Amino acid sequence: MKLRIVFMGSPDFAIPSLNVLAENYTVVGVVTQPDRPAGRGRDLTPPPVKVLAQQHGLPFIQPDKLRQPEALEQLRLWHPDLIVVAAFGQILRTEVLDLPKWGCLNVHASLLPCWRGAAPVQAAILHGDDQTGITLMRMDPGVDTGPIISQRALSILPQDTAGSLGKRLAVLGAELLIETLPAYLNGQIIPRRRTHPRPLTPQC
Repeated sequence: MKLRIVFMGSPDFAIPSLNVLAENYTVVGVVTQPDRPAGRGRDLTPPPVKVLAQQHGLPFIQPDKLRQPEALEQLRLWHPDLIVVAAFGQILRTEVLDLPKWGCLNVHASLLPCWRGAAPVQAAILHGDDQTGITLMRMDPGVDTGPIISQRALSILPQDTAGSLGKRLAVLGAELLIETLPAYLNGQIIPRRRTHPRPLTPQC
């Protein structure tokens, strides 16, 4: 039986992860943010993940809130074995977290427990960190508090901006995801639970 994956993400950071999943697994659906006004003309602009989903011919939905009944129903109809999340921008409720057999995995752009929350790349740059990285974790109801599956560090270059560092982290995240998934799905990796998560966005 083929693994059925649902992907959740929106910005450019999520693009490499969706690409490697679409090329190596069966992605049965994509959840991304609604189109938003952007640019000087304030024209409705689709999130990058929607554009990529269309290019791959993947079905997608764009709910304002994932808790909307029609969004939850579509998730159930996709029957996911695994949900992969990368910079989705919405909190996942317990009914979503418990839906797939293999849980919901988040590709997070920091070495947790450092820089939990929504802007880890900017936080690392702002505080002059020498390194950051990617954490692949199994999500729980908290904010980036779930057990860690794997991590990989990345040096922050003197000339790095949030934009340039974010691009490198996006690629690293996809690499770590595709390398880690087989061992995780075969039961060779036991997620490492953190008993006392640090306060939100600690300096490391």
